[in-house]
Amino acid sequence: MSYTETIGSRTYRFADLKTLMAKASPQRSGDQLAGVAAASEEERVAAKMALAQVPLRTFLNEALIPYESDEVTRLVIDDHSPQSFAEISHLTVGDFRNWLLSTTTNADALTRIAAGLTPEMVAAVSKLMRNQDLIAAARKRPVITRFRNTVGLPGHMSVRLQPNHPTDDVKGIAASMLDGLMYGCGDAMIGINPASDNLAAITRLLLMVDEFRQRYQVPTQSCVLTHVTNTIAAIEKGAPVDLVFQSIAGTEKANAGFGISLSLLQEAYEAGLSLKRGTVGNNLMYFETGQGSALSADAHFGVDQQTCEVRAYAVARKFNPFLVNTVVGFIGPEYLYDGKQITRAGLEDHFCGKLLGVPMGCDICYTNHAEADQDDMDNLLTLLGVAGINFIMGIPGADDVMLNYQSTSFHDALYVRDVLGLRRAPEFEEWLESMQIADARGALLSASTQQPLLEGVRDWMGIE
Repeated sequence: MSYTETIGSRTYRFADLKTLMAKASPQRSGDQLAGVAAASEEERVAAKMALAQVPLRTFLNEALIPYESDEVTRLVIDDHSPQSFAEISHLTVGDFRNWLLSTTTNADALTRIAAGLTPEMVAAVSKLMRNQDLIAAARKRPVITRFRNTVGLPGHMSVRLQPNHPTDDVKGIAASMLDGLMYGCGDAMIGINPASDNLAAITRLLLMVDEFRQRYQVPTQSCVLTHVTNTIAAIEKGAPVDLVFQSIAGTEKANAGFGISLSLLQEAYEAGLSLKRGTVGNNLMYFETGQGSALSADAHFGVDQQTCEVRAYAVARKFNPFLVNTVVGFIGPEYLYDGKQITRAGLEDHFCGKLLGVPMGCDICYTNHAEADQDDMDNLLTLLGVAGINFIMGIPGADDVMLNYQSTSFHDALYVRDVLGLRRAPEFEEWLESMQIADARGALLSASTQQPLLEGVRDWMGIE
């Protein structure tokens, strides 16, 4: 089905829904690289006007990637709930935007319709929204998950403590981990990106973090971000696996490039559940995504990169994840060129994930060859804090020495919590108070008060 829109004396024609969606997307370098972006701002406006008139039902009948050839499309269509969709089934995309922003639409309403939303519907409405719209609507939709603590409560924001090391040195990782905990970070999880995919090295890191967690009774969860097949192997060998990690994308072909399928993710999910390590809940999958991953794998099929990204959230939703992380600026300026594009993408990803019922966090980051700097990250951090982000990254000095990119620091988490009045996971806050790291309000105590724990951990790890 083709779509048209006239502006003045000029009529714009869009061959199909996939083309219309791409042309309506805000400007970004990845869509330009793929050759699917609007040729002018006027064409972009025309596409937005035409998209606003598309009935939401159309997305159930016109697949952007064929049902027969893509298992993600099959997942989206087969898991769609007509009952949840009924409340909004009469709306167009433009009407849906207005419904989302209405003062009468609250968290209960957004929860009711979540299973009736497809990623394409959600991506479409985001293309009609200003940044403030994305913030206002996402803020209405908390998504709460539990493993050893509770993440995503309104008025709370958690931090993934990321103590990476370029050689997986256990003492170096432990030192960064301790540093982050002293700043009150780590309630989302302690998550290590290993430099090696060697199973013995991965197991060593899992054992170290788990021994620390048990020794000091820390109510958090650990994760070593290796390929899901390695995690399954580690589970089979008795390793203490909490969260099961995998990078995912929005098309079957892109996921195949990651060496995964929906059936493999199901196997990993069941393996994680079999360990029964959660204490307050059993959300245990940790997924990472990023706009441009399908394009970089030549697996986008002419679909714009933001819509491909939102399709990845449908994959995540299937497995009841504890955390989903859009690593927004990590892939590079070929996909998100500058601070403005990174900011827009981060707000889109958070909004779209929350609408689908996914517990969204964001690695607010950029690579050194992008036209962005730490001021851009400060802006996005603040905006996402207002929008109700579930978690952010905590990295020593905001500079990851293993992955070689810029993100957010332990101090950044203190800043956004202070200015927005955000609390940590309640179980983790109680632990910080009991360990004399923070007071009952969540404010950090002095270094002298923290010294006993600091010295005890140093002695245990042999850190000078």
